Amino acid sequence: MGIHVPTTPAGRAALDAIVDRPSATLVGLDFDGTLAPIVENPEDARAHPDALPALMALAPKVAAVAVVTGRPAEVAVRNGGFAGARGLEHLTVLGHYGAERWDARTGTLTAPPPHPGVAAVRAELPRVLDAAGGGQGVRVEEKGGRAVAVHTRRATDPQAAFDALRAPLTELAARHGLIVEPGRMVLELRPPGMDKGVALLEHVRETGAASVLYAGDDLGDLPAFAAVEKLRSDGVPGLLVCSGSTEVTELADRADLVVDGPAGVVALLRELAGQLG
Repeated sequence: MGIHVPTTPAGRAALDAIVDRPSATLVGLDFDGTLAPIVENPEDARAHPDALPALMALAPKVAAVAVVTGRPAEVAVRNGGFAGARGLEHLTVLGHYGAERWDARTGTLTAPPPHPGVAAVRAELPRVLDAAGGGQGVRVEEKGGRAVAVHTRRATDPQAAFDALRAPLTELAARHGLIVEPGRMVLELRPPGMDKGVALLEHVRETGAASVLYAGDDLGDLPAFAAVEKLRSDGVPGLLVCSGSTEVTELADRADLVVDGPAGVVALLRELAGQLG
């Protein structure tokens, strides 16, 4: 075992299973906060400089690698530098929590039609932000017509703005058939029915993986953690990794292994690639 040793028996058993049979392992990874450092402007987010080399070393040795993200798949592909990278034939990007899919082997993107509620919410959003007094320093991110994210990180008091907007944005989303996904100083309004747990379970079934590693950092990753816990109860070893931060602690409480942000995730991936020979 390397320097990254899980603190739980289930995590250690899963790591053993991954090392013993990597060709049957699915590696699932969030993007922002896990492969890419969190930045004030989401458009500036890029994968950690060592993330792509680590994935290129690891991906050929496992059954599949899935980047599971709330971003549009094509944005994660661009910001991660995944297109055309050597050794990533087993990589899939599941964007918008799994509603979109990009396959590295073919370079194709598949996606359903946008939910009509997203456009309706976007049209009403300025009025709701003004009424809630949360417009100062708040930034609205368009997500390809499939979701809208309201970021409070640039507000004078980011947490106060987040708290003030949560209820009115939840009400706005509900009126148009959407849900609110809270995250690290962000509230995302998006269609229901798909989350990272559903996406991960579907990909495990598709690939026939016999062991799973999932790494995430934010509240949107909790369904993926729950999916791995469900797989464990069905006899599939699973390793839960938290890309640690001071903003979200819920994942650390449930993880088998906590690493120091994206740099720690990259170090873990490189170490694992080395262990797999």
